[in-house]
Amino acid sequence: YWCEDFEKVVRGCPVPIVMAGGPQVDTELEVFEFVYDGIQKGAIGVNLGRNIWQNDFPVAMIRAIRAIIHENASPKEAQELYDSIKSETVIG
Repeated sequence: YWCEDFEKVVRGCPVPIVMAGGPQVDTELEVFEFVYDGIQKGAIGVNLGRNIWQNDFPVAMIRAIRAIIHENASPKEAQELYDSIKSETVIG
């Protein structure tokens, strides 16, 4: 999770910061925006739970979040990747 002035915390910390948790949100895009914002402010990664594991398509969520962290994808690009993977997923 992050706080106000998160970038100041990152600048003042002698070790890399990984964001933990995150707010409970209604859409995947909100998760992608949260992750993107934290990475842009200096976090090196995330440790998410419910926003991945309670999603109907956890693999698509992980791959979209990975794209934000490792490929500098925007939230919109992450959403497009998520939707693409989700549409290819066979449930059952």
